[in-house]
Amino acid sequence: MLKAMLGEAWLAMGANRLRTALTMLGMVIGVGAVVIMMAIGQGAQYAVQQTISTMGSNLYIVLSGSFTTSGVRSGSAGAPSLSVSDADAMAELDGVRNVAATHQGTRQLVYGSQNWSTQVVGTTPSYLDARAWSVVNGAAFGDSDVRSATRVALIGKTVAQNLFGDDDPVGKTMRIQQNPFFVIGVLGSKGQNLDGRDQDDTVIIPLSTAQRKVFGTPFLGSVRMIMVQAESAEAMAAVERSIESLLRQRHRLRDGMPNDFFLRNLSAAAESEAETTRTMSILLGAIASISLLVGGIGIMNIMLVSVTERTREIGIRMAIGARQKDILTQFLLEAVMISFAGCLLGLLLGLGIALGINFFTGMVVVISGSAALVAFAVAATVGIFFGWYPARKAAQLDPIEALRYQ
Repeated sequence: MLKAMLGEAWLAMGANRLRTALTMLGMVIGVGAVVIMMAIGQGAQYAVQQTISTMGSNLYIVLSGSFTTSGVRSGSAGAPSLSVSDADAMAELDGVRNVAATHQGTRQLVYGSQNWSTQVVGTTPSYLDARAWSVVNGAAFGDSDVRSATRVALIGKTVAQNLFGDDDPVGKTMRIQQNPFFVIGVLGSKGQNLDGRDQDDTVIIPLSTAQRKVFGTPFLGSVRMIMVQAESAEAMAAVERSIESLLRQRHRLRDGMPNDFFLRNLSAAAESEAETTRTMSILLGAIASISLLVGGIGIMNIMLVSVTERTREIGIRMAIGARQKDILTQFLLEAVMISFAGCLLGLLLGLGIALGINFFTGMVVVISGSAALVAFAVAATVGIFFGWYPARKAAQLDPIEALRYQ
């Protein structure tokens, strides 16, 4: 019985090929739009997550405070309120995994006839662990290099390309402010951060070397910034409170006095960016879903027209013994076939366009199998839902009135 009904539904659709194709077009566009928008949205979300992962996880940045001169206040890191001993004390706090005191600034690098201006970071070996930064060529410096203030450097990919070209930089000597530095390693590539800054355009040297040979410092042991990594995301709130309490105690700040440092939660800022991208992905999917609604309404309109045109046929069927259930099933099968065919074509169209966008523009797109199946299922459900009313209307026609219909 079902096979016969499917055959009749196929013949009915074939009798009005153009109308059937236009009906399917709504579903094709709807499903295709959902797949494309979801692929773009999830691609943007994936790109942000990858960028966040390059920054390191569970990170806090403690910046030195500001100062005021003649009523003019400096920004953060203006006053030398943090020291290496503060960083050592933070490393003893519960829930803290890594602590790295840093002193950084922009300096000119010179190698042979080449020169390049970049960010030079003076820090300790734990900085690489906190930032999840690997050394892909050569080796990192150790605590002994920090104690001895040795002139060694790790360079990023961008610096290596612009200063050394195709040569292997490891083992070569470059100059930072007329001071010779021995390149001992090349850092793994991280790409851009959330601000668009190239993270590979950097040089990392021992903290003591930076303080004594490159930047100088008004007070022995003072640093501009301390990076703190918590053991887990759950421990971050407790670590933040512990850092603030410890620094206020060490800096002898009485109750009511403002902090002489700034505490920034990098992970919170990164998660805020990720949440914005997730919201955008959902919004894109919701906008594209409107096309599915339009496609469903198109199916209902065409099926209602079909019921009107085939009123006499329905009357003949009922007169020779067809039940209401049979008429309902017949018209519902037509709606189902149109919906599923349109969904399948839309799915293929969406996947093709998404891959084309990735190929021609380089934009990151993520084609999720679950998202494609959900779009297909929702579209099919919408088509069947809107096909139910015309089918029900056809099934409830009075046989005598249907036979009289001209």
